[in-house]
Amino acid sequence: MKPEKLIKMANQIGAFFDAMPDREQAVAGVVAHIQRNWEPRMRAALHEHIARNGDEALMPVVRDALRVVQKAS
Repeated sequence: MKPEKLIKMANQIGAFFDAMPDREQAVAGVVAHIQRNWEPRMRAALHEHIARNGDEALMPVVRDALRVVQKAS
């Protein structure tokens, strides 16, 4: 899957959870969704893209969530 598509999908997830009033719950929601629903190769591809190109295209809640996901991997 193309990195642009993964970024778009991650930001859509982030937009859903970003509406939550509690920031920690929002981050946890993004983490849980990505861990449950994304294949390991999708997560790896996004992490590789971020390592090479930075994470400016990601919403802040997604950036925070991906740091948690990467630590858990």
